[in-house]
Formats: sequence, C-alpha cells, structure tokens
Amino acid sequence: MASAFVVGNAFRHKVTELLENTDSSLPQALKEELEELLEKPEPITLTFGTARRLKKYLQDKGHPFYLHELLEDSSLHLPEFVKPPRNPELVARLEKIKAKLANEEYNRITRNVNTQAINQNGTLADFGRQVRSVKAVAVTLFNFLVTVVAAFACSYMGSQYLFTETAARVLTGVIAASVVGLAELYVLVRTMEGELGEP
Repeated sequence: MASAFVVGNAFRHKVTELLENTDSSLPQALKEELEELLEKPEPITLTFGTARRLKKYLQDKGHPFYLHELLEDSSLHLPEFVKPPRNPELVARLEKIKAKLANEEYNRITRNVNTQAINQNGTLADFGRQVRSVKAVAVTLFNFLVTVVAAFACSYMGSQYLFTETAARVLTGVIAASVVGLAELYVLVRTMEGELGEP
C-alpha cells in the first residue's frame, strides 16, 4: 500500500523557494525534514505525514501555491511487495492433497482399462478370437448361399410336376429362393441383434 510520494522537480523548486523565503515561519521540525529531503539523491520520497503537515502549514499561512501544485509531476511510491515465506507444513499438506487428487483422477479415468488385455503386438488369444470371428462370418454366408441355392433347386425340380415350361419352373424357383433368403436374413438379423444386445 502506498505511503509516500516520489516527488519531481516542481516540488524541489517550490520547496527551495519556500525555504529561502526569510519571512516564512516554517515550524523547525518541518523545515529540517524538508531540507533533509532536498539533500537526498534522486528519487526523493515524501511521506504522507510530511505532506499533510506541509499542506496544513500552507493553508494556515495562505501561501500563493498549494500542495497539489507541489506534487503535480510526482507519483505514488508503491513499495515492492515482499511475499511472506510459505509455511513448510502447509506446503507439504498441499502437495499431499494434490497427489491424492491426481491419483483419484487417474484411477477414475483408467478404471475400465484392463492392463492385461493390452499388448502392443497383440496376443495369440486375440488372433484366435479374430480368426473365430472371421470363420463365423464365412460359415454364416456359406450357409445362407447353400440354403438359397438349395431352395431354388428344390423348387425348380419340384415344379416340373406342375409346369412343363422352363420359364414357369425358373420363376417358381426364384420366388421360393427369395422367400427362403428373406427368412434367412430375418433370422440372421435377429440373431445378430441378440448378440450385440448382450453386455
């Protein structure tokens, strides 16, 4: 917090005039303080107390210049803030709390990570699982195609007792194969939905 002014040349000049004026009846303590200030090297700091006493004197004696004129090229002297040393016990406690919070945050982020399942190169079990998955898809597709082709062949061959024309027999086979294919797709989709829905 400011407690003094850093005064400039206007202050030096006007206070020198005031001190040289022989008829001025400056109080001795104030006069000595002002003379001591003028002898100091730059920057000169004028305390608020001295400034108040000087203002009171100027008001009481009716001098032709005022305090604000003395301080027009001055600025507030703000002492450098000295940071108090931190309590080592408090610092240790804060570090402990920070470490605990960081550990809790890490555990919260990594709680659903299985470290044994993670491997940069992958394990043989992962490879086996992938092969089984591909194998299951291949078997399902093969089964679908065999079922559709068998339904077409069965309908084509069975319709020879109803139709003598080849176009009618082919049309019957395509219709039967389409119905069986759609039924297979429906069952396949429902099965996949059930597998995906499991936790």
